[in-house]
Amino acid sequence: MARQSTISESPGGQAPIRVLVLGTGQMGSAMARLVLARPGLELAGACARRPGRAGMDLGRAIGLDRALGLPIVHDLEEALVRSRPRVALQATCSRLAEARDEIEILLRHGVRVITIAEEMACPAATDPVAAAALDRLARDHGAALLGTGINPGFVLDLLVITLTGVCAEVRSIRAERINDLSPYGPTVLENQGVGLSPEAFRAGLAEGRVVGHLGFRQSIGLIAGALGWTIDRIEERREPIVSTVRRETPCVTVEPGQVAGCRHTATAWRRGEPAITLVHPQQVRPELAGVGTGDRIEIDSSPPVRLSGSPEIPGGQGTAALAVNMIPHLLNAAPGLHTMADLPIPAARLGDARRWVLGGDRSAAPTEEAGQ
Repeated sequence: MARQSTISESPGGQAPIRVLVLGTGQMGSAMARLVLARPGLELAGACARRPGRAGMDLGRAIGLDRALGLPIVHDLEEALVRSRPRVALQATCSRLAEARDEIEILLRHGVRVITIAEEMACPAATDPVAAAALDRLARDHGAALLGTGINPGFVLDLLVITLTGVCAEVRSIRAERINDLSPYGPTVLENQGVGLSPEAFRAGLAEGRVVGHLGFRQSIGLIAGALGWTIDRIEERREPIVSTVRRETPCVTVEPGQVAGCRHTATAWRRGEPAITLVHPQQVRPELAGVGTGDRIEIDSSPPVRLSGSPEIPGGQGTAALAVNMIPHLLNAAPGLHTMADLPIPAARLGDARRWVLGGDRSAAPTEEAGQ
């Protein structure tokens, strides 16, 4: 009999799951608001890298019309003492090297960590030594670690992997995501070169300041690992998307002639043939240039698989929801480093979050009413 993935119909007297949020930018704020709205979760505090945010009331900082009585803390060790979290949601950076210090502190305190740093979706793809070290640290302290997000973490990897489940043979994969960067904060926009001149964009590429999409190698690593493929090499190409109209977001204004985003393509070669091709043109306010967003996956396989949808699955909302929805899965997971391909499939875990955490009587799945 398959193991039930839920507890009994009522969480009984279990204490709420205390959650610490790292980062109070657009993504951290979105996750904090979702934690507040989800029964069974308790927003225990927030830690911000910017010292100027220290002492601000968290409610005001994340856009609520009321105070929460929770001051934002700058020092992570202090935040841990104040909040005593069971789970931490990290939304402070994109790269493994930038995320690692915070993650290590959290793991040493036995806190389970969900990070939306793109390179953490499959850290072994770019730094297997660091990935192994984080895995050991998590195991040593009985903690667990997961990188997730809409992409990498779902559209161009986990969804692709799931679709291959109906295939007897897979020859090649092509997936494309045309999306709107407007919901994202300064870090993501800077990585894409948004607001630069085309000349500054190319200079930024040469100097490593403009990187395009962070996550192609992680997505390719997840797909190849799931299929048992060995990739020979990965080729990437980045081109500026130059705007012909004025575009504005809360974080940037793009004038005509400036860069609105980046068209980034990655091709993974296997046995002399392109096996995985990922295409990701990202820009702010694409609708102002007449560009529709959407997600498309094509698998050359037996049987062939095609899936497309428009508009895109919204990146900001999707990433925040994935992070919060994966909390029960991470609490159920064994200690160590995990990827989205390792854990049960994500789902909108509605109602009281505690009822999805293993323990107690697992004989019956809860009804919707039980968690409301």
